[in-house]
Order: sequence, then C-alpha cells, then structure tokens
Amino acid sequence: MTTASMARKYERRSPAAVGERVATSAMIASLAAEGYETEAAPFGNALVDLARQRPEIVGLSADLAKYTDLHVFANAMPDRFYQMGMAEQLLVSAAAGLSREGFLPFATTYAVFASRRAYDFIAMAIAEENLPVKLCCALPGLTTGYGPSHQATEDLAIFRGLPNMTLIDPCDAVDVRQSVKAIADHPGPVYSRLLRGKVPVVLSRYKPDYQFEIGKAQLIRDGRDVLVISSGIMTMRALDAAEQLSADGVDVAVLHSPTIKPLDRKTILSEVARGGRLVVTAENHTVVGGLGEAVASTLLMAGQNPQFKMIGLPDEFLEAGALPTLHDMYGISTRKVVEQIKGWL
Repeated sequence: MTTASMARKYERRSPAAVGERVATSAMIASLAAEGYETEAAPFGNALVDLARQRPEIVGLSADLAKYTDLHVFANAMPDRFYQMGMAEQLLVSAAAGLSREGFLPFATTYAVFASRRAYDFIAMAIAEENLPVKLCCALPGLTTGYGPSHQATEDLAIFRGLPNMTLIDPCDAVDVRQSVKAIADHPGPVYSRLLRGKVPVVLSRYKPDYQFEIGKAQLIRDGRDVLVISSGIMTMRALDAAEQLSADGVDVAVLHSPTIKPLDRKTILSEVARGGRLVVTAENHTVVGGLGEAVASTLLMAGQNPQFKMIGLPDEFLEAGALPTLHDMYGISTRKVVEQIKGWL
C-alpha cells in the first residue's frame, strides 16, 4: 500500500463520498474469463464424489463453507462435516487430531487466514508430524478486492519454507477437480490454493488429455520466442496473452506448473535448455518467495542463464477495489501481460 493509498484509507469521508465508493459486487466479482465455459464448485463436487468411495474423508470449515464450496460436501454428508467457527487455530488443530484417529480431513478457510493466523498451529500440529491434513484455501493472491485483510499475496512464500508441506496452485476447474484425488492420495500435508464458485475451464481447451499430477509441470502450448512458466490463474492469462501476441508474430510457449513445492525442476530445466527464448515467470503472488524466485534459483544452480523476467504482484500491501482495475494496476491482467512481454522483446 502506497502513502497515497494509506491517506485515502484513513481520510474522513462525507456520506456522499461514501456513496461513491466501489460497490461490493464489483469488489468480489468473479475473475474475468471471457470466452471460457465455467464449472460450478469443482472442489466441493469432486470432494463429495471421492468421499462416497472413501469413508475416512471428513470436511472442516472455519465458518466459510459457503465461500470455499465446502457447503456442497456439508449438504451431501452432514454427519462428516465439522463447523469450527471463526477459529482457524482450532480448525487446523482439530484436523490434526482427526488425522491421528485415521480420518482424512479436508480443512477449508480463506488462504490469508490459514497462512497468517494459523501458521504456528499448522507447523507444530500438522507439518512437523507429517500428518495427511489437506488445507484447501480460497481467495489466493489477488482474487478479492477487499484489500490486505483478505488478499493472500504471500501465502506461498510463507509455506514454501515449511518442511513436509506440498504446495498446489491450480489454474482452473480442471486442475481443481482433478487435484482432489491426488491431494487425498498424497501421504503428507498439502496446502492448495482454491478457486471457488463458477470456475473457468481452461486447460482442456488447449490440452484435451491434460491430467493433474503433484510435482509435474506440463507444456500446455509450445512456442519459439517466449517461454512463460506460470501457475494458478496466471496460466489462463498467459494462454490468453499468447493468443493475442500470435497476431503480432510473437510465438509464446506456456509451461503450467501447478505444484510450487516440490517444483518440477527437471521439466523446467529441459524446456529452458532448448534455448533462444525469453523466459518469463507469471504468478498471482508477490514476486518475493513464490514461483518466480523458485524458478530463478533452479536456473542459477543448474548454470542456465537465459534472459529472465518475472510477472507477479509487487512487494507491498495492495489497494482495495474492483478486480479488473486491480489486475490492471498490478500487471496481472491479460492486457498487462501482453504489454510486458512486448516491452521485453
């Protein structure tokens, strides 16, 4: 947050000025995904389908079931759903206890509350004991306009340093739906960013045989001029940008890396080793401690030195407002991705 934005935040407002503020509906609007089909509540529906086969699965919420799509599970299996209230420390501690008793808990809340408010409990009760608790957390990165209190812009950086923790950043409904079983099958703890509501279907348009795998990056689109290594919603933005750039004769490859930890170093190094391409990382996360720095250290330690750039959120507390405006402001809209890549070539 800049000095100017801090001044705006705390300045006195007249009733008329308050009435002119951005409407709530605009601040929580769905992600712009023009031209894509959507799938409703892919996480909740996939979890219900899997839980019908696996009676050990239980769901827990910190008073946010409706906003993490866990309400689908709660409605289908009320005897296996636990409403923990607005107490994330209790949420993760209870999940750890259930895990010790042979259950497979999926605990959901907002990403910002899991990473900031419950970190010590996750570290001590779950990660240190290497328990198979699955943390699936909504509003990752800049996917809400409600400002720093709800924007989990540094969650991956926080959890990357935590031993035993696997980190997932899904792109779309395909990733979310397919990842549920993979997360359940994984023997240790998992933190997965969660896309909720009507989620765009992206990956199967470009790669019909796409199959999510933990620890695996996949080339969704090939190209000779630029290699974009992306995660989360930025894979969608990279693919959209690649379509626009192709009209200007710029050929862009997109390597989707939904697993941030463990990073698929082998595939990344293999793609970069093809040479002759600008390498760009794109993430809906601060440029500090996320995918970009993970890729940069991988390349440096392997002795690879391509032209390298990063697209991500700045190292600051972000403004509140309508998502399209914020995404343009902080450089993660499709238009801004196109502009940045053009400027680097």
